Amino acid sequence: MAQKPTIPKGTRDFGPAVMARRDYIFNTIKEVFKLYGFEPIETPAMENLSTLTGKYGDEGDKLLFRILNSGDFLSGIEDIESQSFENLSPKITEKGLRYDLTVPFARFVVQYRNDISFPFRRYQIQPVWRADRPQKGRYREFYQCDVDVVGSDALINEAELVQLADDVFNRLKINVVIKINNRKVLAGLAEYIGRPDALIDITIAIDKLDKIGIDQVNAELREKGLSDEAVELLQPVLFMEGTTTEKLTSLEQLIGQNEIGAKGIAELRQLFAYLENMNIEMPVELDLTLARGLNYYTGAIFEVKALDVPMGSICGGGRYDNLTGVFGMPDVSGVGISFGADRIFDVMQSLDLFPEKAMQSTQIIFLNFGAKELAYCLPYLQNLRSNGYSAEIYPDEAKIKKQLRYADQKQIPIVIMAGESEMDNNQFTVKQMQSGQQWTVSKDDLIEKLSDL
Repeated sequence: MAQKPTIPKGTRDFGPAVMARRDYIFNTIKEVFKLYGFEPIETPAMENLSTLTGKYGDEGDKLLFRILNSGDFLSGIEDIESQSFENLSPKITEKGLRYDLTVPFARFVVQYRNDISFPFRRYQIQPVWRADRPQKGRYREFYQCDVDVVGSDALINEAELVQLADDVFNRLKINVVIKINNRKVLAGLAEYIGRPDALIDITIAIDKLDKIGIDQVNAELREKGLSDEAVELLQPVLFMEGTTTEKLTSLEQLIGQNEIGAKGIAELRQLFAYLENMNIEMPVELDLTLARGLNYYTGAIFEVKALDVPMGSICGGGRYDNLTGVFGMPDVSGVGISFGADRIFDVMQSLDLFPEKAMQSTQIIFLNFGAKELAYCLPYLQNLRSNGYSAEIYPDEAKIKKQLRYADQKQIPIVIMAGESEMDNNQFTVKQMQSGQQWTVSKDDLIEKLSDL
């Protein structure tokens, strides 16, 4: 019995039509990255587990895909069944698929510190893997499109990343809201409620607010050991309303007395002051419930959400002050933002935002009337390609109806035909598929006619 072809849950195949749309997203994002002076790098799909573990928190570590050592990796291990996972894991797996692009980038920066100029502006568009439960908008294999600036503390970098995100989503025609917060503010709040030691637990819980609601967030905070009084003190902050200026003023009254909280507020004031002088078209708001669960963030944090379709964040990032320190290069600050190409695709697909050009792989097709006609068309097929047109010729001498059906199925807008009459008169017949109109043009006028169409 033949094996049924399948792929792992949380992964997907992409046919030509989908890839054309995905390429449109990638090319749009890459074009903006280049405009802002970012340079491309790539890193391997797999990293040493020592590079990945401990950077994403306990929950992130659980979602790492681990790769079994090659060969007879079980030989020499005694009492396998009695050993715990923690003891056994390093003996059978030393590598893992990358969880994101930021930690491998930090490793890259340290490894090649003598070959790059600081501040280093890089972009990276590659797949990442997470052993998550697959659901709508959440996959086990997905692409990230990252930009980072490392080696500069200046808050203008944060402002430029907000402007870059605004530029990308304007070009893709997705209406979004750009949310901003600062992890130092969250650290100040942890001090304010008397639990500075619980910052990670607080941020992980708050980060789930949109998904599970305030009651479950409060329950989780209590489970983590926060007192009812501490949880109560957080509530006014989680539901704070008003303009950015009003929120910052209210925050100052709460946490302006502790050093880290005051610094976070000052950074937010400076960032929003920069943004006022930039032509940001999408709405930008201070969201004090924004936490970003990853442990390595230390300053400004960002999240972008689509306004016209229910979906999690489609873009996010933030400031990390010492991610390179774990690789032996301390005191190097970085800031970055990541675009989730797969969620962006889902948003654009559901809102029918892809332009027609993003759905066409071939612009022009020559029909095949026979061997002599094929020879007549071939020089002009190459001429069209030399002039920048995506063109093909139907390879088989088939019925014209079948060839036209092929062109229609592939959504090829222009068909070129040459039979005996056209060959005798040094001409081509050009057919526009959508309107059904046809024109007979001389060989010399073919390029001009196609440019008109």
